Amino acid sequence: MTAIPFVRDFNIEHGRCDTLSPRIRRVVARNPGPFTWTGTNTFIVGHGEVAVIDPGPMLEEHQDAILAALAGERVTHVFVTHHHLDHSPLAHPIARRFGACVYGFGPPRHAPTGGELRLEAGDDTAFRPDRRLTDGDIFRGPDWTIEALHTPGHTSNHVGYALGEENVFFCGDHVMAWSTSVVTPPDGHMGQYIEQLDRIRRRGFDRLWPAHGPAVENPDVFLKAYIEHRHAREMQILRNLEAGPKPIRALVDIMYADVDRRLHPAAALSVLAHLIRLVETGQVECSDAPTLAGTYRLARDRPTARRGDR
Repeated sequence: MTAIPFVRDFNIEHGRCDTLSPRIRRVVARNPGPFTWTGTNTFIVGHGEVAVIDPGPMLEEHQDAILAALAGERVTHVFVTHHHLDHSPLAHPIARRFGACVYGFGPPRHAPTGGELRLEAGDDTAFRPDRRLTDGDIFRGPDWTIEALHTPGHTSNHVGYALGEENVFFCGDHVMAWSTSVVTPPDGHMGQYIEQLDRIRRRGFDRLWPAHGPAVENPDVFLKAYIEHRHAREMQILRNLEAGPKPIRALVDIMYADVDRRLHPAAALSVLAHLIRLVETGQVECSDAPTLAGTYRLARDRPTARRGDR
């Protein structure tokens, strides 16, 4: 399995406003968990007239901490990466305080489904942006320029934000320095996710600022490992299916034997996302539409493995 250079050294204090660069500040919400790690990072960009990225969960103490960090300033833009309950609920309350506009990509392509993962990072079904973004939209403040990049994969409506003045990217849940990201069908799509990882890598950012955990300081090396890890997972699935058809639960027990079992429901969804991609590319078959309950087998007429999948 490809070794990803994870970074898990992250000294934070919930509610504290940390200055990260000349234009970026961060306040971390007190919502730690297996999928949020230390909590949601809310970013403040600029000075005087500022943008807020991912205001975070509906926690009064987090809202108070954000407002304290904004003392004497005006929020002009509130940007949301995606519609999960650890990212978007405070968007409109913060925006209303300043008469600001809330920006996001719009509703997910598929309705949310149930499952254990929803207990940890559920969908904010009530969230609606004031303005729907399109890929490549540009926004400007007195000392900042932000470009919205549609990065589907983790969710269909996931958006990241590039800060031009510092050549950095606020990547939401698409990339995290401390862990791999979860791709959850039917709304999440592994093929799109890998494509967008490659797109971000080709942009040549100097640093990535994820919505959970520390920064990714060497994006090219990190993203290369991230992509290779995903291809290695697919090869692992194919190798395990060589012994015969298997359900997803059996694949997860083998592939994630050394992972906390509390994360196995999320792992099952990632395996499903990989299997959907493998079915789409003609390498795997399922007797019906690919689901968590399906049994999977190698396709009889598998195409030769592509260079990136080895």
